[in-house]
Amino acid sequence: MKIFIQKLMQSQEVPYEFHEKVDVSNLIEGNNDIRAIEPVIVKGKAWMDGDDITCVYTVTGTMILPCARTLVDVPYDFHIDTAEQFTTSSYHTEENVFYVSGEVLDLTPFIEENIILEVPMRVFADKEQLEANTVTEGHGWTLFTEEEQSDTVDPRLEKLQSLLNDKSNEGDSKE
Repeated sequence: MKIFIQKLMQSQEVPYEFHEKVDVSNLIEGNNDIRAIEPVIVKGKAWMDGDDITCVYTVTGTMILPCARTLVDVPYDFHIDTAEQFTTSSYHTEENVFYVSGEVLDLTPFIEENIILEVPMRVFADKEQLEANTVTEGHGWTLFTEEEQSDTVDPRLEKLQSLLNDKSNEGDSKE
């Protein structure tokens, strides 16, 4: 998303307002957990005061992240409010003020950075989504609930169970 410095100079009294969809799909290529991201909506204002440019904007969108338990795709909505400081003077040396060379201010790298900072450490899928995508059996194993587990007898121990049943029947018949 680009803002022309000339437009900011022309609108000295009134802040320059913008509302655009920005494609940030190249975030998928980075080494992060974002599997997919739709174009984000960027809405805000920018104004110029001497050589200093201030941009206050909001980034809204949805990204797809992996579930921390099952790696199922989970949509994650985000809303970021941020402000950035820029300058056209090369003599300005404050730490959080970025130098703009040329006639165009490109906000796209700052938007991408704020989105990456907004990615949570982990997300979890809804219960319905977990149940629909959970693997319940594989080669040599099966997933049981506690109720199913208490009703079944391990096949390796069936002979012992029958032996115990026989002994308890003998004890009942002796009395």
